Amino acid sequence: MVGVGVVAFAPDRLGLLPPSQPEQHWLTAWLKIASNGTVTVVVPHCDMGQGAQTALAMMAAEELDAEWSQVIIEEAPAEDAYANSHIIRAFIPGAVPAWLSRGFDWSTYKLAQTIGLQVTGGSASVRSTGRYGMQVAGAAACAMLMQAAAQRWSVPLDQLSVSQSRVVHEASARSAGFGELAADAALLSVPFSPALKARKDWRLLGTSPQRRDIAAKVDGSLRYGIDVQLPGLLHASVRAAPVQGSTLLSVDEAPARAMPGVQAVIKLADAVAVVANTWWQADQAVQKLQPQFSAVSQGAADNAALFASIEQSLAKASGVTQHGDADAALAKAAQRVEARYQLPLLAHAAMEPLNATVRIADGHCEVWAGTQDPLSARKVAAAAADVSKDTVTLHNMALGGSFGRRLPGAFDYIDQATRIAKAMSPAPVKLLWSRSEDMQHDYYRPAMVATLQGGVDVAGKLTTWRARYNGGAEAQAGTPPYQIDNLDLRSSSYAAQSVREGSWRSVGFSQQCFVIESFIDELAHAAQQDPLAFRLAALQHAPRHRAVLQAAAQRAQWGEPLPSGQGRGIALVEAFGSLCAQVAQVQVDASGVIRVLRMVAAVDCGAVIHPDGALAQVQGGILFGLSAALYGEITLAQGRVVQTGFGDYPQLRIDAVPQVDVEFLQSDAPLGGLGEPGVPPAAPALANAIFAASGKRLRELPLQRALREA
Repeated sequence: MVGVGVVAFAPDRLGLLPPSQPEQHWLTAWLKIASNGTVTVVVPHCDMGQGAQTALAMMAAEELDAEWSQVIIEEAPAEDAYANSHIIRAFIPGAVPAWLSRGFDWSTYKLAQTIGLQVTGGSASVRSTGRYGMQVAGAAACAMLMQAAAQRWSVPLDQLSVSQSRVVHEASARSAGFGELAADAALLSVPFSPALKARKDWRLLGTSPQRRDIAAKVDGSLRYGIDVQLPGLLHASVRAAPVQGSTLLSVDEAPARAMPGVQAVIKLADAVAVVANTWWQADQAVQKLQPQFSAVSQGAADNAALFASIEQSLAKASGVTQHGDADAALAKAAQRVEARYQLPLLAHAAMEPLNATVRIADGHCEVWAGTQDPLSARKVAAAAADVSKDTVTLHNMALGGSFGRRLPGAFDYIDQATRIAKAMSPAPVKLLWSRSEDMQHDYYRPAMVATLQGGVDVAGKLTTWRARYNGGAEAQAGTPPYQIDNLDLRSSSYAAQSVREGSWRSVGFSQQCFVIESFIDELAHAAQQDPLAFRLAALQHAPRHRAVLQAAAQRAQWGEPLPSGQGRGIALVEAFGSLCAQVAQVQVDASGVIRVLRMVAAVDCGAVIHPDGALAQVQGGILFGLSAALYGEITLAQGRVVQTGFGDYPQLRIDAVPQVDVEFLQSDAPLGGLGEPGVPPAAPALANAIFAASGKRLRELPLQRALREA
């Protein structure tokens, strides 16, 4: 609504340009061209392995018609001018009307500045910033370069063409490189809504040039937060309260101070830290301490109590989606199925433990860390240092995994590092969490219980679906994609009290897809129908859904005989603007060991921007999902997290990685995300395959433990 009021007067977001320097000419907020023709694309998203920076630069270069070899990628600095408002478009229903677009973009930009939004998440980089930022910026810059050439040569615009970083006037055999025209183009007004290319005219998009981050990752030259080195750097290790809500009461510093290299013991509100000359010294010393923390109400202090509390909360579940009369339909259903599903707390388990390096000196706070939102992290550092955010510089480093752990609201490591550095000023301090600290003080994916009832009629048609689950108002994730005449979904907002909860890769879809796609399989078997055929019959209204299911099934040889002890299972999700169907092929041996032999996925994300990067994202999502499905489980004892590392929170090892086949179905649908949609179907496809192989229906994760206990 703010956009409505300012639409006539809103500035052009693309025209908010940084000051140009000699030989560097800004054409839009995200693009500058050097006199030598080099094009720099400023990308407001971090690198956490997803390859989005390359894809976004390609989207700008495509519309600009720039020679890809002349394109340089820079990550936008953590400054208010680079607040990323485009991501908001990925999470609003429907399209913004053209007449409102300018006001909407300006309003969301000012909102993003106010709240400090420069976030990477929600599988939104390509489908929001790429579509509404990079492509528009590239097209605007192209129009400006053409106008500059038209004025220089006194020729009509419609006689000019652009290709490979050159503007060409064929009639007079004249051409000029972008570098020659950049200075003149930079003086022109920036068009707000330039025409974009039709997909059939793309030259760069849809190809797979080498990602710009890969070479540095292979040779080790890319710097992550953990790699930061500064003159006079000190190192810190921390030990936080084991139960959420506890505060530090006291600690005897003597055992740590007696250790070699120790410089200081720092008391924080809910933790104690040791600063030393090396991290090993700091970590060894902090382990010698016996800090005393306050006692707090632990809520559900162990797993049994946690799940009992969740189940009790379901009695108070309120309506999310309802139509038809589920109770009456269930009463007259020919076949009824009831099921209870249980999903554990999950950690992010990124390979790079949390870390941040901070230097506070001469009235300035400087931070080196990997975050998913540099602007929000800068505000956290400013508050911890008790200074204005304008005196804080945050250098966002590459992230060695994240999956939601480094999102706003989870910047405890930034806060701790800044407070420690303030106490040690002016020396710089690098805080590095130990693996056990990282595992036991996460913001976990919430635990979940879901109870379902469903029915089919005498013809085997799905008629009824009732669900009760905890997880708040994630209606989209919890709504089945199938045509169901009688639907009753209700949720409770129960949250664990003894641990912190947060966003985990694919958020509610990772939970709800397991429940929905497992239960639809149960209903199919109750109706004595093939699970694929049963799904297709309930998707007559959804041709894209049917297409991805059929593509995955065909590629996986659905229906072909398998050896004894093997089975296939199928699952489907619509998430983050994309559709993903998966078929798992597994083997279950006599001792109950699950071996995943093959995973097949079919994906419809609209257009595929960088096929190789898209493939890597879906493959990575599948393996991430398999790790969680097979092994992932955080357990509580006396309010504390039991797991301490990869020894008791295992990940899929290389010798257990299955064959992974991925097929993309190009469509005219709007661009969809790819960082997360590959995760949710893995668990239900696997569980359904285990049922096909063993006859055992598993309704609890992790599956390997559940099968052995079945």
